[in-house]
Amino acid sequence: MNADLPLALNADLHALHGTAGRIAVYAGGSGPPVLLVHSVNALASAAEIRPLFEALRHDHSVYALDLPGYGLSDRLPRSYSVGDMCSAILQVAQWVAQRHPGQPMRALAVSLSCEFVARVAQQSPDLWRTLALVSPTGFRGGKPLRKPAGSTFFMPGFDRFLRRPGPAWGRFLFRQLSRPSVVRYFLQRTWGGQQIDETLWAYAVRNAAVPNAEQAPLSFLSGGLFSADMHNVYESLRLPVWVVHGTRGDFTDYRALDLVRDRPNWQVTVMQSGAMPYFEDIDGFMAAYRAFEDQACNHLA
Repeated sequence: MNADLPLALNADLHALHGTAGRIAVYAGGSGPPVLLVHSVNALASAAEIRPLFEALRHDHSVYALDLPGYGLSDRLPRSYSVGDMCSAILQVAQWVAQRHPGQPMRALAVSLSCEFVARVAQQSPDLWRTLALVSPTGFRGGKPLRKPAGSTFFMPGFDRFLRRPGPAWGRFLFRQLSRPSVVRYFLQRTWGGQQIDETLWAYAVRNAAVPNAEQAPLSFLSGGLFSADMHNVYESLRLPVWVVHGTRGDFTDYRALDLVRDRPNWQVTVMQSGAMPYFEDIDGFMAAYRAFEDQACNHLA
């Protein structure tokens, strides 16, 4: 694992080996299995789901991975794709399933990772019991996301420019985006206010110093991690799905939720918060989540 970064969570750490290198997986608690997946940005990691991990471990077996190119997972000098992220999530889910035979798991993902988890659930529905999507991407107003299956917004020319040898523009851009003051600025935009989680900020700043820390974020910037077929994917889901989002900050446009809002297997909760409501009101968040789980259990019974 990466010796330049401490553990993001107070939990056991495991390493799986996948197509994008080693995948770091945190594990703790006991009970039904639940998989947590952090968001995708310049300095993402499992530190982003810390309150959820601590709240759920009291009555669940909780697992949280660092996606490829992030946190304690390998950061290879290469482009990263939607397929890389989905393969890592699927591999971890299958590993968890082996540890909990006969118990389909719950998944909870944040922001762009909601797209990855939804795609994995579409392709491997038997692994999953419910999906919880926190501030999911793909629901902004605008053009429909109905391109052919597997399509993304990848800009190969821009990606080559960012990664080309010589003037390291991509690394320079990443260094500007990962300055402590800039990290604070973006977290404040995520929170929709001046008050942020200082522990998360400190971990993100430390995250920036890890070798090859820019590799996965460059794929984010060049569009390679954003899918152009997500409306088809979301509409294909048949298991219970809970969407929760806030009313403050940069992530408040969810007009396209009308595509699924009235479907019987979808529930939508709006909290008076920023894009990571569990940092601001963990009790309210968990009460809503457990109510969704109870209703899903009655529906599946």
